[in-house]
Amino acid sequence: MLSSGNFWKDLKGPLYMLAPMEDVTDTAFRELVMRISTPGLPHILFTEFTSVDGLCHPVGREKVSYRLKVSDSERELLDTLGIKLIAQVWGNDPEKFSSALKYIEEEYSFDAIDINMGCPVKNVVAHGSGSALIDSETQAGEIIAAARESLTLPLSVKTRIGFKYKDTERWISYLLSQPLDAITVHGRIQKQMSEGETDWNEIGRAVGLRNAIAPDIKLIGNGDVSSLEEANEKIAKYGTDGIMFGRGIFRNPWLFYPFNIDIGIKERTEALRLHLDLFKKAWGEGRHFPILKRFFKIYLSDFPGAASFRSAMMDVNSFDEAEYIIESFSMEKIPGS
Repeated sequence: MLSSGNFWKDLKGPLYMLAPMEDVTDTAFRELVMRISTPGLPHILFTEFTSVDGLCHPVGREKVSYRLKVSDSERELLDTLGIKLIAQVWGNDPEKFSSALKYIEEEYSFDAIDINMGCPVKNVVAHGSGSALIDSETQAGEIIAAARESLTLPLSVKTRIGFKYKDTERWISYLLSQPLDAITVHGRIQKQMSEGETDWNEIGRAVGLRNAIAPDIKLIGNGDVSSLEEANEKIAKYGTDGIMFGRGIFRNPWLFYPFNIDIGIKERTEALRLHLDLFKKAWGEGRHFPILKRFFKIYLSDFPGAASFRSAMMDVNSFDEAEYIIESFSMEKIPGS
């Protein structure tokens, strides 16, 4: 089932997006974010990043294709709210990109494809993928060409400002010469991983290059933005078409609900319950329950008794155990529950 049209050309800014994150942005969490956000926000969501090598291997496809799962309830919500969903992929072999992207377009219903050319993780870099492609223009260009030739969907790249050092002008200028619809620029080099300060001046430089070389390509900024208010300040100052939020969602799952509301124990407990329910419905026993434990802190914080509640939840290993702890805490702490 194919999506049609190039939304990158049609969507007007500012654009707010939730970044692709490993073991985070699965179908359950994406749906949760939409359900606790202002209707229609975020404008764009991404899958977890998926290996083209895995998709091209008969056994590997079964192991990695869960990253592309879209539940029926998520799909209904996406369509109702008009939110776009992009599949992000990674690898270093143009032929495998060609084969994998044909498969994705034939078997799924995504609005676009994004190529990861920014992941700093060592095993990905050692593979010659992710941010390793920043220093391999020829390889990167061949991958983009193969992807573009294989797709009718829009195509974008997520990357960084350099590998071992800041190399924005050379690298972003090169990407701007490629047949892309959008580029997301994370304001760190590979060597920094997720540490140190994001260099928004370099993102601003990327915008200047875009304006001069390829003004029709959308340029999205990424790195340490934790609120819509801060996003709007960055957009106004540096001229990006939008902001991609990453780790900020862990500090505030209601990041895309910008109204001044009081998020208390009841709202946090309800969000936790909703996430557990969506995860169970989407995966059953198909994904390990402990994956959920990384989320407990984002719901169970900033209220009296949060630490003990969170500690008890970290010991649970099933949905039934989780519900028992939540119910016990709710009866004790939440009025009228």
